Amino acid sequence: MEKLHLEYPAGAPATQRVLVGVVASGDLEILITPAPAGRCHITIHSAADGSATRWRAQLERLFADGKAAAMQMEINDFAATPGVISLRLAQALEELSA
Repeated sequence: MEKLHLEYPAGAPATQRVLVGVVASGDLEILITPAPAGRCHITIHSAADGSATRWRAQLERLFADGKAAAMQMEINDFAATPGVISLRLAQALEELSA
């Protein structure tokens, strides 16, 4: 099991809490809570050792511009594929902007 902590620049605080996905075989869960303006704090609990490179690549594409809402994001990963990761992240961010 691996635990990662990542941080990215952000804008204004998120306005709501979000929960998408479930922790089950080959899937993942994302929980978002608002955080103070300026930073996205991301914690990933992954069942797959050596997943840091995969996670950094996925998240840097999303948060590189610094325009995301400030949030605390907790991700519980049960060895999800890159496609499932992309889907769940898109769902979570869509819910956040709704």
